[in-house]
Amino acid sequence: MTDTSKQPAAAPAPSGSRPRLVVGLTGGIGSGKTTVANRFAELGVALIDADLIAHELTGPEGAAMPAIAQAFGPGVVASDGRLDRAAMRTQAFADPGARKRLEAILHPMIRTESERQLAAAASPYAILVVPLLVEGGRPRERAQRVLVVDCRPETQIERVMRRNGLPREQVLAILAAQASREQRLAAADDVIDNDGPPEGLAERVRALHERYLELAAHDRAPPGAGARA
Repeated sequence: MTDTSKQPAAAPAPSGSRPRLVVGLTGGIGSGKTTVANRFAELGVALIDADLIAHELTGPEGAAMPAIAQAFGPGVVASDGRLDRAAMRTQAFADPGARKRLEAILHPMIRTESERQLAAAASPYAILVVPLLVEGGRPRERAQRVLVVDCRPETQIERVMRRNGLPREQVLAILAAQASREQRLAAADDVIDNDGPPEGLAERVRALHERYLELAAHDRAPPGAGARA
């Protein structure tokens, strides 16, 4: 593998504009998106995470909380003013329309903040983490390339059950509400395999990092002709 420390660094993006290359990172629940994103951040890449933005918007005194309380009632507001995620999850699975109403409140606010953070990014390229990038349709309106973190559905189920303490039936319901593995892979320019143990993941991320630096340096980020790392 090429040693990037011996290569000239790509010029930073101009201040006040998007980086030359925006990579949309996505994957199903339990695929390891956060782990992969953090590996890119360790390499000095600007990271804009829609989930982190959503948590800020739905935290105590979060900007989205007044509209959420009005739409769903005080039962989804915790005692400290943050979104009661368990209560909201219960409503969303009981009423299919509830999830769409919540998304209608959150998604425009998340997108606005994402664009603000992208404009402030100083690295040659940026990673935009959007769990529902494929589900939202037209992913390349937001990113030049789509990077999918991939693993088997059974691996996802086991990870989420262990991490969140959810019963298998609830995890299956969450998976059913997301794009399928096949849909995500069909939308991908690049795929990173995160099905096995963490050993080797950093090397796979670095290989893609080198590729993205090259694309950003030459102002060319064509979709397709992707890599599986």
